[in-house]
Amino acid sequence: MTLKNSLVTIDAAVDPPADGPAEAAAVAAAIAIPAHIVQAKGHGHGGTAMALAPLCHVLFSRVLRHSPHNPHWVARDRLVLSAGHASLMLYVQLFLTGYGLTLEDIAASRTLGSRTPGHPEHGLTLGVEMSTGPLGQGVASAVGMAIAARKEAAAFTPGSALLDHTIWAIAGDGCLQEGVSAEASSLAGTLGLDNLVVLWDDNGVTIDGPTTDAFAEDVRARYRAYGWRVLEVVDATDLTEIERMLRRAAERCGRPTLVAVKTTIGAPSTVFGGRPAAHAGGFGAEEVAAVKRTLGFAADATLQQLVTPGALAFCRRAVQRGLDLEAAWNGSFAAWAGANPDSAAAWLEFRSGTNQQAVADALDRVAAGITEPGSPVATRKTNGAIIQALSGVMALWGGSADLSGSTNVSLPGAAVSAENPGGAFIHFGIREHAMAAILSGIALHGPWRPFASTYLVFSDYLRPALRLAALMRLPVIYVFTHDSVAVGEDGPTHQPVEQIASLRTVPGLSVVRPADATETVAAWRRLVARPEGSTALILSRQDVPVLERVVAGDARDGVTAQGTADATTGVAAGGYVIWQSGTGLDLALIATGSEVALAIAAARRLSEEDGLAVRVVSMPCVEWFAAAAEPYRHTVLPPSLTARVAVEAGRTDGWWRWVGFAGEVVGIDEFGESGSGPQVMALRGVTEEHVVAAARRVVARAAVA
Repeated sequence: MTLKNSLVTIDAAVDPPADGPAEAAAVAAAIAIPAHIVQAKGHGHGGTAMALAPLCHVLFSRVLRHSPHNPHWVARDRLVLSAGHASLMLYVQLFLTGYGLTLEDIAASRTLGSRTPGHPEHGLTLGVEMSTGPLGQGVASAVGMAIAARKEAAAFTPGSALLDHTIWAIAGDGCLQEGVSAEASSLAGTLGLDNLVVLWDDNGVTIDGPTTDAFAEDVRARYRAYGWRVLEVVDATDLTEIERMLRRAAERCGRPTLVAVKTTIGAPSTVFGGRPAAHAGGFGAEEVAAVKRTLGFAADATLQQLVTPGALAFCRRAVQRGLDLEAAWNGSFAAWAGANPDSAAAWLEFRSGTNQQAVADALDRVAAGITEPGSPVATRKTNGAIIQALSGVMALWGGSADLSGSTNVSLPGAAVSAENPGGAFIHFGIREHAMAAILSGIALHGPWRPFASTYLVFSDYLRPALRLAALMRLPVIYVFTHDSVAVGEDGPTHQPVEQIASLRTVPGLSVVRPADATETVAAWRRLVARPEGSTALILSRQDVPVLERVVAGDARDGVTAQGTADATTGVAAGGYVIWQSGTGLDLALIATGSEVALAIAAARRLSEEDGLAVRVVSMPCVEWFAAAAEPYRHTVLPPSLTARVAVEAGRTDGWWRWVGFAGEVVGIDEFGESGSGPQVMALRGVTEEHVVAAARRVVARAAVA
């Protein structure tokens, strides 16, 4: 069965399968539905969904290893729609092949509360593997999925094809113009990811005009230079040609594969076909009627009439096909497990989740090695020890953007490579944006708990992928070191100022800046126990002292320490009283990271010189503290305690929420300078003197009030 000549007719007589007319009707429906829906709504993206409908049909009905009855089947292929604006194409196939969507769901697309949002959203619609829309992200995250799949197979089923599945990504010209796809594609070629296939919708147009205006390079030659195999689908309406090329693309050859699919956006519309105007918006009632007639439907056919019973029955064969694929795989697994019981047990344990006791024991060992209070140790160093300890007892896996030694995430063993897909860590190269997007793909594939690292100032390079991970609530960990202007001599280009405050504005992202080694261990205890979203760990390059956690009695009366604050509980809650003199109700100093030690020094001085009852609140994670129960927050920061100063070597904006109009913030709202860390901190006013002066001002105002 073949669709010919820009879909002018559907010829069921050419190479017909058993149900040729039914399949032809199914493809026709998949083309017509997007045109109908977008016209009915007056908004949306129909052109690409129409052009790629035959390709997507072949994938779901003939090639893709999937099971609509069990969308989370572990051995399934993954399909990422990187060109997320073509969501209607995906939704139509999910409906036709039995994933639980209805025509009513498709009609409700792009409306509040629907299961068919304007761009695909992971976790909302069964069968959607990733939230996409920002172009290029899906390509890069598909690279992560492919890396994760190969790692899992190499670790548990070497020499077997049991866990060998294909990662497919559908991309457009816009995806391949975005730098993140170039970064990730380069790495994919280097790693020889032959389980990865990118289907490129080569239609020659973008929103503003022909691609030749801004995208004139030889894309095929570029991908060959990356180390990819390049295949062609010359006629995107020929189902037989499409199937032949897709099956060839899925064959393992030692390289990832780019399939260039030559399409006409908006076909078979004669008015909009091949034009940028086909990207978005309706074609007009008259032209949509013409499209329907061309495809063999009545000009006024309703949405329900576009899907004939025969077409739906043909596509729903995918349910039984999936059950058969699953049954065959289960039989293969049982045979393999019988011959390899230890490997099977290890894989099932890997898939069942983290062994919390083993993790707790590993963290206990790191905690036992923390030196006495006052000893200097950078939090990046403690974090490195934690990663080494945990990598052997949980599915923690990742790497860095060419900075593993400096960010202290080095692990023993060999890196992932084309020859060693089961490597202990990943050399992402100097590709921060792709690194973060790949991290998302690893997490989406699961059950890895991926991490990646670079300097905090370079978090700006990966922000779009970080935002998307937070949106999907992925349990990824970004290790950002060199946390402030205290970086020193490398100067303002390498000294983060606005990054921490900026990261805190991302919904769903926990920004954790531990004060010392003890808090770093405590932060990891929470991360492992509650992997409910994305986390940015902000760590110091410079040494910071291991802090003594003392909540003292009334220092003015000479009462000795009453006890030590529980860092594990306090950090898990986002903030806690780490040091206190007297009742602690005259003044609160709130700080994070290296500035907690500074706040304690200022508090001691204020207590001794001014006789103030001061509490120092360490707030390593504002997001966790804000989410804590209100009674707990009030024990840490009583509402009656209005004399408050926040201290952090970064932008001050977000701290006014916690200090109020009567408080002050000691921070940095301008770029740094090239000089030693202590010099730059002093130049920008983050010193004990400045904290003490600010504290005295707020106490004086509180007394007057």
